[in-house]
Amino acid sequence: MAFFVAEFVLVMQLMWKHIDDIAGKGISLAIILELVFYFAVSIIYKAVPVTILIASVMVFGDLAERYELSSMKSAGVSLTRIFMGGIMISILTAGLSLFASNYLKPRATFKFLERMTAIKGQKLALNFQEGVFSKDFRNFAIRIGDIAENGRDIENVLIYDHSGQDKSKVNMLISKNGAMYASEVGSHFVMELGEGEQYREMKEKSPSKA
Repeated sequence: MAFFVAEFVLVMQLMWKHIDDIAGKGISLAIILELVFYFAVSIIYKAVPVTILIASVMVFGDLAERYELSSMKSAGVSLTRIFMGGIMISILTAGLSLFASNYLKPRATFKFLERMTAIKGQKLALNFQEGVFSKDFRNFAIRIGDIAENGRDIENVLIYDHSGQDKSKVNMLISKNGAMYASEVGSHFVMELGEGEQYREMKEKSPSKA
């Protein structure tokens, strides 16, 4: 019971972190459960120590509350013998945690990231909110004013390019219309822009010497 409680608490982190990537994309319940399963397997090594802690506090705390520990000590039973069962279970679960960390976690994490990448590429328009800057792309801040219902056509696009070495230089691109879509392979995001203008702050020339 303690293990499932720990798993449930840690899995909730998945929902809070990736809810924006999953919600509104028509993902079936089976795929969501598959994602939860892969994530749950990948965090077994984290849940096991918490499980041992919770179970030990519950079991030995209950024994102490009922004065059973005091009775066993009075009967001549040492604390080492009393805790021997918990120690053996801890050793077994440590082996399970090592196995999960070395073998289960890499495979489950790979499957989870593979599924999440496919989900993010299904409807790129949902990664953008109208009138809000998106910083999902490294060195680029993108704001889209209007997104068509087809999720492809866009209008009033504003892009700040910070890919240059000097981040203080302004490099801004404004476009009235365009389109965005995923490449055929699905590994690249493509944004085609139509009529617009680009403003770039050039390097100041040093004054020539007389």
